[in-house]
Amino acid sequence: MSQTVDQRPPVAVGHVRLPASNVAASARWLESVGLRPIFQDADLAVLEFRGGTHVVVRKPDQPLVAGTTAPFDLMVDDIEAARRDYAAKGLGPSEISRGRIHDSFHVVGPDGYDFTVTSSHAAGRAV
Repeated sequence: MSQTVDQRPPVAVGHVRLPASNVAASARWLESVGLRPIFQDADLAVLEFRGGTHVVVRKPDQPLVAGTTAPFDLMVDDIEAARRDYAAKGLGPSEISRGRIHDSFHVVGPDGYDFTVTSSHAAGRAV
């Protein structure tokens, strides 16, 4: 019997928060860009990234300002395919910017958040 060694890092991010004035609309948007819905009611939504990190969407304590950088970015394996997909969904992605480490584009999310979508840097490693 062979033993499989888990190559993933031993620690992961558990939860990140996204304050949102409209929880339901924000949850729909996050689902449209690829997150998996886990739970939703009128005041709370939980969606899941690949790897299991949960985004907790709740109403904000203070008013939100359009154009604010989102509190996390989105990472995809195929940046060109993701941009085409988001454009087809009417999300209005920016052009792709080529970087030294990541290629990226921006998309306006719920409450006017500026989300950066970046190419993956996992380089074939288990994550």
